Amino acid sequence: MGKLNVCILFGGISPEHEVSLRSAESVLQNLNPEKYNIIPVGITKDGDWIRYGGTDYSELPTGKWLENPENRRATISPIRGQGLLCFEGDCVVRELIDVVFPVLHGENGEDGAMQGLLQMAGIPYVGPHVAESAVAMDKTLTKLVADNAGVPQAAWQLVRSSELRCRMESIVAGIEARFEYPVFVKPAGTGSSVGVSKAMDRIQLEQALQKAGSFDEKILVEEFIHGREVEVAVMGNDSPVASICGEIDSGAEFYDYDAKYVTDTSVAYIPARIDEEVAEQVREQAVKVYSAIGCKGLSRVDFFVTYEEKRIVFNEINTLPGFTSISMYPKLFAASGIPYGELLDQLLKLAMEAFV
Repeated sequence: MGKLNVCILFGGISPEHEVSLRSAESVLQNLNPEKYNIIPVGITKDGDWIRYGGTDYSELPTGKWLENPENRRATISPIRGQGLLCFEGDCVVRELIDVVFPVLHGENGEDGAMQGLLQMAGIPYVGPHVAESAVAMDKTLTKLVADNAGVPQAAWQLVRSSELRCRMESIVAGIEARFEYPVFVKPAGTGSSVGVSKAMDRIQLEQALQKAGSFDEKILVEEFIHGREVEVAVMGNDSPVASICGEIDSGAEFYDYDAKYVTDTSVAYIPARIDEEVAEQVREQAVKVYSAIGCKGLSRVDFFVTYEEKRIVFNEINTLPGFTSISMYPKLFAASGIPYGELLDQLLKLAMEAFV
């Protein structure tokens, strides 16, 4: 069998554009060119698609990749069998694609939109499919699935950003009647803790609602859980497996975007600093959430484990988690005995199997 033609999609229009570039750099550096014909395609912040003509993947995070003279505008055709269409003057050059790894985070990357295009095009792709991606991306829908599956989670409330202008006072009063401070406020459809705030009082709550509302129409308000932040990497289609548990000590108020990618305050503990019995329960709950949503390929599932009672509380699921050099998903499987390159091999194989 010849080499697989693997298209790596990166960038995108979401606020997580830069994270995607860093994830894609790591993926591209770790794909074995003896096994795969690698086709890197970047999406700019303006939504333009570019077939990257270079081989120096360190140019991605710096933005220098956009200046490569071998770049060509491109798009994936929704017509089955056409693959990637690259534009050279008045000519269109076709590149066949066997499988896509959409190393895209957030809007139009992991919310089912890109998955829908690839589904129409008849191209296998890494990660959950259309409906599963959409449900996992919308934290309020994820909560409903978790509730139905009997998975313990923090108390929560949905707020609409369109109601803030005329009903802010009554909305805040309703939240205060239900929750004690602090509370967490999140846009329903972003990842990497984009737009997330921890509100300690009414003024901060109003500010947090406005901030989250600038990212999404749906806003999630959650009770504060005092516990360790524990993450599990899950991989598989019909028989998913969970990695060992990891723990994040943010070194800040909470594990926000800056703590993840900008500052060096956060510390990862692999394995997590929890009892083995509790760790096994977390892994079981991770697979339960993954299966309840119907995920395929991969996801990272996040929990809290309370300090006092060792109670396990589901936080959220990320269907296309970070793949940077510091990201937990590849590190958790590496610690479980599957190194980065082998992990990519398995994910591509799962993508092909899921599309049969």
